[in-house]
Amino acid sequence: MQKIIKIFIVVFLYPLLVLSQQQPTKDELQKQKKQLEQEIKELNDLQESISKNKKLSLKQLAVIQAKVKKREQLISSINKDIRRVEDQLYANEVEINHLKKELDTLKQNYAKSIVFAYKNRGSYEYLNFLFSAKDFNDAFKRITYLKSYRQYRETQAETIIKTQDLLSQATTTLNNTKTEKTQVLKTQNEQLTALENDKKENARVVQDLKDQEKEVQAQLRKREKQRQELNKAIAAAIRREIDEANRKEKERLAKLKADAANSKAPTTTKPTETSKPTIKNATEPTTGVAGGGKKDRDYTVFETTEEGLTRSINFENNKSKLPWPVSGGLVTHEFGIEKVNGVTIQNDGITIAVPVGTSVKCVADGEIMQIIDLEDDKAVMVNHGKYFTVYNKLSDATVSKGQKVSAGTIVGKAAASLDGSGGEIEFRVMTSKNDKSQYINPRNWLRPR
Repeated sequence: MQKIIKIFIVVFLYPLLVLSQQQPTKDELQKQKKQLEQEIKELNDLQESISKNKKLSLKQLAVIQAKVKKREQLISSINKDIRRVEDQLYANEVEINHLKKELDTLKQNYAKSIVFAYKNRGSYEYLNFLFSAKDFNDAFKRITYLKSYRQYRETQAETIIKTQDLLSQATTTLNNTKTEKTQVLKTQNEQLTALENDKKENARVVQDLKDQEKEVQAQLRKREKQRQELNKAIAAAIRREIDEANRKEKERLAKLKADAANSKAPTTTKPTETSKPTIKNATEPTTGVAGGGKKDRDYTVFETTEEGLTRSINFENNKSKLPWPVSGGLVTHEFGIEKVNGVTIQNDGITIAVPVGTSVKCVADGEIMQIIDLEDDKAVMVNHGKYFTVYNKLSDATVSKGQKVSAGTIVGKAAASLDGSGGEIEFRVMTSKNDKSQYINPRNWLRPR
């Protein structure tokens, strides 16, 4: 029988216990709710600034769609809060029923003890009870019993009072929880109404953009042309850096060979090999990189110096922890291939919609590698060892080529977007391997928002 009970607990009760532990707390839900409300407010402000331009844009559609998504997340959080409140209501009702039953039992027992005490209130019954003892020890036990019985009645009275207080507190908590549920349901209805309005607005903007299909596609073609021009400029800049790094490395190896020949001492460095310097001041790696690098790590010409390798290792150690290049804003285009208004476009980074003139900051320590002048704006390229970050769509650059920068250094200001609907910047992350560079998803390197 005990074995069957244990099996029942494991199969049926344990999952319920685990589920209750996994449910978010009130504080966690409140924190999530405030964060989502703040994000929705920022999106509303961004949409308001974009709406000043009467012409509809893809950015406006992206903002509305982001609002719908955040609103759905908020409603989901509110639904969880409603379930939490309902569970609390159920627990309060169970506790109140238990306290009521306990109080009824205590009152019944206390009434019986009072009736018994009343019937035996005379001194004759008391003395008769004592003198009917068989011996002294029996009489002593009877005295102790009478004292204990009196204390028991007093304890009963105190327990009844305490139980009544607990019942009153539980009732107050129940009423407060009911009030809380009413407020949460009101908030839920408000957000559901707002979500419906956002969806209607989204449908309207989608239809209006279809009517402006030619203009939108012209903007996308111009955007693609700018992307290709920037890619050519970045590839040329990296090629120059590789050639310069190779030249310096050949000079260093030639000098080592000459010094070894002059001293008639054997050298362990071959002219055709790329040496791997030892890092002295690099941040201690946290992802398995130790003692200056992994044994199976791919080294590039950008890491033939201690400074270059240090920058690479520190950049790698901060993967998924790098700060964002701008405060706030909305990612309107994600990394990779996406379809916009029936047109397939390639995104080499992420595009973030921000107010015009927003400060754009470097995300890690490095050196300004190139400032690229484009048709309407500028792009700043920063070297972080074998990694590079690019800050595109800047109205101006506040740094110069060769300048050492650190995380948080302002590299420029956000320029206006092609359609004139506010500002935006494009942020890219690249890596070099075998003298070739490739774009990687910035989301994997930036800290979660």
